[in-house]
Amino acid sequence: MTARSSLTVVLAAGEGTRMRSSQPKVLHPVAGQSLLSHVLNAADAGEGSQLAVVIGPDHDAVAAEARRVRPDAQTFVQRERLGTAHAVLAAREAIVRGADDLLVAFGDTPLISAETFARMRAPLRQGAALAVLGFNAADPTGYGRLVVENGRLVAIREHADASTDERAITLCNAGVMAFDGKAALAIIEKIGNANAKGEYYLTDAVTIVRDLGLEAVVIETGEDEVRGINTKAQLAEAEAVMQARLRRAAMDAGVTLIAPETVYLATDTIFGKDVTIEPFVVIGPGVSIADGAVIHSFSHIVEAKVGKKASVGPYARIRPGTSLGDGARIGNFVETKAATLEAGVKVNHLSYVGDAHVGANSNLGAGTITCNYDGFSKHKTLIGEGAFIGSNSSLVAPVTIGKGAYVGSGSVITKDVPDDALAVERSQQTIRDGGAARYREIKTRAKAQKEK
Repeated sequence: MTARSSLTVVLAAGEGTRMRSSQPKVLHPVAGQSLLSHVLNAADAGEGSQLAVVIGPDHDAVAAEARRVRPDAQTFVQRERLGTAHAVLAAREAIVRGADDLLVAFGDTPLISAETFARMRAPLRQGAALAVLGFNAADPTGYGRLVVENGRLVAIREHADASTDERAITLCNAGVMAFDGKAALAIIEKIGNANAKGEYYLTDAVTIVRDLGLEAVVIETGEDEVRGINTKAQLAEAEAVMQARLRRAAMDAGVTLIAPETVYLATDTIFGKDVTIEPFVVIGPGVSIADGAVIHSFSHIVEAKVGKKASVGPYARIRPGTSLGDGARIGNFVETKAATLEAGVKVNHLSYVGDAHVGANSNLGAGTITCNYDGFSKHKTLIGEGAFIGSNSSLVAPVTIGKGAYVGSGSVITKDVPDDALAVERSQQTIRDGGAARYREIKTRAKAQKEK
């Protein structure tokens, strides 16, 4: 059978005033990714699929996020906020192109899954005109109730309008809908605004479908999956649900989480085999941790690669652009950024390594700092294989420490050190050898920059 084409319309025009934030609601993060990105990643991306995102006026950041996550996404602006059906029709241009299935989703429901979208499309293949996503609420107060008769959905009754019997229904409307694409536009265009707010509500589509003699059905899912985010408290609740999912998936894949409830993961974290994560670790976006690595307590890792059997922490901060080779050891109170540390490198305590490349099996003693910023630009430090940097040394970039070189403790290195050389430069000696001139040069540049 030929695969059915689809158009997913994601409604993301809300201001989110209850979030008390200048940032658009759908850009708030859960597990290191925006609410919107979670929904877009769940939407169909296969052959014959289209994606439309409806945004509010002046929400360029939302449009940019949509294109970042899904370059195939089209964006449409809802100039006036006149209800959900009105929002869908903002994407009329995409709808009229025609698709077998039209799905309507919301940009603030980050827990929804691709599997649920697929289940919603299934009844359309069997001739249904509309599928509505529902859930059994622990407390249905305030939700629209799904009124079902003989297995068919006949109405969505808002809580305020529901009878006593209808309020006893726990099957509630999640808002997400799937339409037969051939009938979708005609159905949505029939929705009127004869209500107290004068708005066009997508929920009225159920009555229209019934009046047309067509079939509407309910697809059920769990309450957690359709959590909408309107407040910071709800954002935190969604984060908790997502973290529980991610922790369970990691442990099912063989990761040892000693105290899982204390570990925070990102949705794109990649784990190898036999990884151990100790309590109170935060792993942000863009992290991969290879086989046998151990992340010790109170470490924070973002946009970095950790090699096989590497050891990180405790109390380590691994910042974006870091790559740790196999067997590397990063100890307590060590920070790295934009640095490649090859296999077997040891930086065991109280050090900063930024904008650097450290050769295999080098040792950086306690208090070693790569001085990568001169007040204007970042500079690179290159440390050769097998080098030894003594404690409390400052490497003033740009500088190269040769293969097998030895830098004595307390040195301030401003000049390249050849392979296998011994360098002992105390701070006073370094100033006499040109450090003062370098300092004066930086001060002159700073003054000139300020005068511009």
